[in-house]
Amino acid sequence: MQTHTTNERIAPIAHLARQYWLLTKPRVTQLALFCAVIGMFLSTPELPAPALVLKATLGIWLLAGAAFAVNSIIERHVDARMLRTRMRPLARGEITPAQAIFFSGGIGGAGMWVLYTQVNALTMWLTFATFVGYAVIYTVLLKPYTPQNIVIGGMSGAMPPVLGWAAVTNAAPAEAWVLALIIFVWTPPHFWALALYRLDDYRKSGLPMLPVTHGSELTRLHILLYTVALVAVTTLPFVTQMAGVPYLAAALALGAVFLVYAWRLLRDYSDRLARATFNYSIVYLSALFAALLIDKYVA
Repeated sequence: MQTHTTNERIAPIAHLARQYWLLTKPRVTQLALFCAVIGMFLSTPELPAPALVLKATLGIWLLAGAAFAVNSIIERHVDARMLRTRMRPLARGEITPAQAIFFSGGIGGAGMWVLYTQVNALTMWLTFATFVGYAVIYTVLLKPYTPQNIVIGGMSGAMPPVLGWAAVTNAAPAEAWVLALIIFVWTPPHFWALALYRLDDYRKSGLPMLPVTHGSELTRLHILLYTVALVAVTTLPFVTQMAGVPYLAAALALGAVFLVYAWRLLRDYSDRLARATFNYSIVYLSALFAALLIDKYVA
């Protein structure tokens, strides 16, 4: 009986903890942190100190989670109208806006402290600028008002490798921005593929996503054009001698598959194909950055 009572007490606490965890959008954060860590390892000829990698990753994760929490506060009413997002904690009322603000401020402040005291001030300020770019400029000023929201606001999502690079070297050189440029150009075809097969959701939301404002065909053309640009941009690490032939071969092979998806999407659209394109885009970016790491340490 005592064990049963203890479990009953623990269950609500575990459920609430999970809601706060979901507030940080862990699946999105995971890919961003992966790219940040790759930036750390590419930034120096030697292996970065494990303790520094852990501290920088923790600080970046805390501030990223805080940004996603603020985004969820601002968009809670929009999230409640969309099938894809209506189960989010704030949309369901599992967490109140006041609780989310307190949580965001707490983990965001902790992240800034970790980065400033345990890493370096440059990384803290760059990560804070990314927080403002996503939580304020993108969420408040861009996303509700322009179909180019993903394009213009993509820079905040492209910052993780720059943050990782800065964490190890206390600098943000051109090589780091090449990695950011790759993510920047990758972002529109990635999100527009999602918007295509979630078109009804975005219509209900009232957000001016490109498929809603300009139609499916133009969006699919944009996806193809951005994918062509992406394949070109991914050759820059080889051109600038950041990476060698093994990376270039991987980038071109991965890009060729992405181009096939984009071309098929333009010529013979289906929601199933759009979903497959979106899923591949995640695999693509992960594999591309992994190829950079393998090229440096293995090839």
